Amino acid sequence: MRSITTFDLQYAHRFYGFQGEAQYLHGHTGVLTIEVEDSVSVNPGVNMVYPCNEIRKVAWDVLKNFDHALILREDDPLLPAILDVYEKQGIKNGHPQNRMKGEAFKTEWAVAYPDSRLVVTKETMTVEGMIKIVYDLLKDKLNIAKLTFTSGVNAASQEYKVTGTIDRCPLCGVALNEEGECPKCGYKK
Repeated sequence: MRSITTFDLQYAHRFYGFQGEAQYLHGHTGVLTIEVEDSVSVNPGVNMVYPCNEIRKVAWDVLKNFDHALILREDDPLLPAILDVYEKQGIKNGHPQNRMKGEAFKTEWAVAYPDSRLVVTKETMTVEGMIKIVYDLLKDKLNIAKLTFTSGVNAASQEYKVTGTIDRCPLCGVALNEEGECPKCGYKK
């Protein structure tokens, strides 16, 4: 059985080097669907695989870097120009009203610069690329069985084999920390 939740992400990007409309800077509303599965199926204490609001909390810490962000490929010539403008405006290193910042990250596929609301990717940011990035960021935090990302008329989906289980609280379903304690309700294993 799976618990499923979705996220709406507003972002701008372009397909650098692409011959067509997508080569121009443009925006999207993307919808990311995360399906979480557990080998124990339904947690008997709370009668769910994983609480959807907890999936949202865990994933949002990373995903907020993509919301209202500019996503550019690392070799895009717009990137230095954007950073130069941000520097001149005094917002390259953040602005007091920028509260949508996630934790900065650097992976094989992408680097997030939360203060600039910028994500720099290794490859062109397609729906398939977003799935690769999200899985890489969340695979150790959630038992992801499937990711689906739609953006405009484009969509992609990838299924993953869930092999392990995450030790969870029998009272609220939240993942226990390294000490076997629930960070939400205080339960101790």
